[in-house]
Amino acid sequence: MSRYGHNIFSAFSELDGFRVIENRKEQALQAIKSQTDDYILNVNKAEYIEHLLSEYWIQPLEIYREQLSVSVEERMILAERHPNSYWVESGRSYPRDVYMFHLPFTGDSQLLKVRASTYSMSPPLIMVASQEVRFEIINFNKEAHAIKSEADNVVSLIVSQNQYLTNDLAKFNDSLEALLSQAFDDRKNQLLKKHDVISALGIPVRKATGTPSTFSVPAKRTPVISSKPKPEVTAKGYKPEPTLDDAIYRQILKIIHDVGKQFERLPSTYAGKDEEHLRDHILLILEPNFEGSATGETFNKKGKTDILLRHENSNVFVAELKYWHGKKGYLETITQLLSYLTWRDSKAAVVMFVPNKELSMVLETIKNSTSEHPNHLGFVKEIEEGWYQFRFHINGDLNREVHIAVQAFHLPR
Repeated sequence: MSRYGHNIFSAFSELDGFRVIENRKEQALQAIKSQTDDYILNVNKAEYIEHLLSEYWIQPLEIYREQLSVSVEERMILAERHPNSYWVESGRSYPRDVYMFHLPFTGDSQLLKVRASTYSMSPPLIMVASQEVRFEIINFNKEAHAIKSEADNVVSLIVSQNQYLTNDLAKFNDSLEALLSQAFDDRKNQLLKKHDVISALGIPVRKATGTPSTFSVPAKRTPVISSKPKPEVTAKGYKPEPTLDDAIYRQILKIIHDVGKQFERLPSTYAGKDEEHLRDHILLILEPNFEGSATGETFNKKGKTDILLRHENSNVFVAELKYWHGKKGYLETITQLLSYLTWRDSKAAVVMFVPNKELSMVLETIKNSTSEHPNHLGFVKEIEEGWYQFRFHINGDLNREVHIAVQAFHLPR
């Protein structure tokens, strides 16, 4: 074993795992602190956090004990390494069979040196080469079963110590996204206050009185335009832009969803109606629920199928209503929708009326094909069957994010 001596170390014992994890946290937080003001103000948060996770998330080791293999060679072993029962002369070496065990793994080999919060006081001596943990057993007249038993014990100890470390890393990895998100928000909020934009963009929307009780409506006065703009990476500095408040967005979508469900419950009333007629019915329910902004903006329509919420000649919310005509038409509807939006953190909805006999096949197409759109950034969640939330980006700018809800309703013509 002497010729390998410079590579030998005690498994999972040299580096303190707590300090390793804390150092990684500090590095991740420092990555946010070291960015310029413009970068933090303008970057797409979700994409930036995803990048940081890929940089600082620690991939645990995977050890493949079922692939353990062994090789054997005769080697000269110093007398001092022999058991006391051997009659050997000090300073001399004697030929012995040495069994080298090869235990494959994947991951960063440096983790084999990291001590978990739970650890063994007698870790085995190992060496690492070519994504293998290697350890050796010298045969001092041992039977085969004794050698195998000793090897199994070493492997079990390595695997168990790795599992302890994996548990520690899992806790760190699970907490990393929240840690980074909070640090990002804290830094950005500090910058927003410094630039005095927190209160510059508020455009309130008031809950209207006397609205119909058939559908869900806002329970209290809430602003349509919030002062929490999503950033854009640019060398020209930060320009604040208004955004539709998330709570208002959810309320708008809930009302549209409730109306769509009414369409499904009363097919004889709505079957055969064209998209414009259905749009006007939804708009009829939306308008009384929101009085509009302080400058008079409110829901309006463009063309035959759109519902718009505008602010200063730009669209903050757009809903596109279409009958289902297959995947190609669905993706083209998203493209059309995106062409209407220019604000960062815009909100939108695609409402599909499905005349097909089988709604489930259409829903599968929506779930499986949406990611094919070139502007798609990610799936957010399924609110319920037929209602899905996605993230897209504005044409030509990955940092101007668009939240798009897709709602599908079964409405045979």
